[in-house]
Amino acid sequence: MRPEALAALHATAFTDTPRPWSSAEFASLLAAPGIVLVSDADGFALARIAGPETELLTLAVSPLARRRGLATRLLHRLFRRTAEAGAEEMFLEVAVPNLAARALYERLGFVETGRRPRYYTRASGPPVDALVLRRPLT
Repeated sequence: MRPEALAALHATAFTDTPRPWSSAEFASLLAAPGIVLVSDADGFALARIAGPETELLTLAVSPLARRRGLATRLLHRLFRRTAEAGAEEMFLEVAVPNLAARALYERLGFVETGRRPRYYTRASGPPVDALVLRRPLT
C-alpha cells in the first residue's frame, strides 16, 4: 500500500482521534529501518522492529470489513514476518475503552504488562488510559 492509501484507510478506521496520520507520516515511517507493513485492500498492520522487540504501531481495518477475521489474519502475518526478522516479542498500546481491540489481542495471546494514564487524546471527550500489552513471537 502506498502512503496515501494507508492515510485514507487510517482516517476511516480511527474517527475519534484528534487527527489521522498523514501520508507524509506514513511515508516517513515506511522509509525508516525496521518497519514491517502487512496489508490487504481493507486493512493493514504496521510495526517497528528494534532488536528482539517489535512494537505494533497501528492496526487499521475499514469499518465495512470488520468482524470478518481480517485483523486476526493481518496480525498472524505480522507475527510471522517479525519473528522471521529476529524479533522475539511484540508490544502494543491499546485504549482502555476499545473493548473490541482488547478482546482481539487477548484472543491472540497478548497479556497486560502496564498502563499509561491519559495516553490517548480523543477528538471528543477527555484523554483515556492505554494498556501496554505483550506477546511472545516464538
